[in-house]
Amino acid sequence: MDLNDAFYFVQVVEKGGFSAAARFLNIPKSRLSRRVRMLEDDLGVRLLQRTSRIVTTTEIGEEYYRHAREALVRFETAETAVRRRTNTIGGTVTVSCSVGMAQFGLDQILPQFLQDNPGVTVVQRASNQMEDLIKGGIDVAIRGHMETLPDSSLIQVRLTRVEWHLFGSPEYVDALGRVDEPAALADQTALVLGRPRETHQWLLTDERGQTASVPCNVRFASDDMSTLKNAAEMSLGLVALPSYVCRSEFEAGTLVRVLPNWTAGRPQISLLIPTRRGMLPAVEAFLDCLKLDLPAVLAL
Repeated sequence: MDLNDAFYFVQVVEKGGFSAAARFLNIPKSRLSRRVRMLEDDLGVRLLQRTSRIVTTTEIGEEYYRHAREALVRFETAETAVRRRTNTIGGTVTVSCSVGMAQFGLDQILPQFLQDNPGVTVVQRASNQMEDLIKGGIDVAIRGHMETLPDSSLIQVRLTRVEWHLFGSPEYVDALGRVDEPAALADQTALVLGRPRETHQWLLTDERGQTASVPCNVRFASDDMSTLKNAAEMSLGLVALPSYVCRSEFEAGTLVRVLPNWTAGRPQISLLIPTRRGMLPAVEAFLDCLKLDLPAVLAL
């Protein structure tokens, strides 16, 4: 039996089908299907139930998958031990994050990590859509969340909290006049991240924990933080964004905070990883880098 066939079988199970596994492995679907059939012929059992729409494991296929996955992890662990002894870190790390995190949080960290680890390749998947870590072959995901993440088999590592503030251009804020309380911002023009609600509001919290809901008029909505910043600098309205996203503009004075003692949210930033078992040195090194450097980058 060819151990590569076991590897192919594991990929089909974890990616949820032959098409997804073939794309991930960058090989023809027909070749992948043929190799799994050869594995089934060698074992004399059917491992997968195939229909025109889905692929599922048989009872014995599920048992074989568990053993095969464990064996592959052991091979990875053996390789890891050798590389640690020779002090050479190599391999590929796949990281998932939002577009904003890619543009304003990892833009300096990733190049420095690559420079410090010349044997490592990083694949960054920047998207505002959540992706399944197991099916997507993702080693680590960076997630921002207001509520506690649901329990799952994923390992969650909390890093830091990020403050969001209301920002506007100096000209726009001067035209507002004196603003001491959230109510003074009622019905102001808003630049909104994501899809606006039918009746949109800024949800603000002060240093004492008091909250305020301020209705606003949406002029522009976008999934892109950079475009929203540009619009705010052009005095088109007020925008609620993470403080680290507006750091350079705030320091340059092209954007100022409105109601600086109030926040527009304090989401938690966490790392998600599928498992620690058999983790490659490249992934471990990348996690250590994120734990050390990312909280400082996200602080303002």
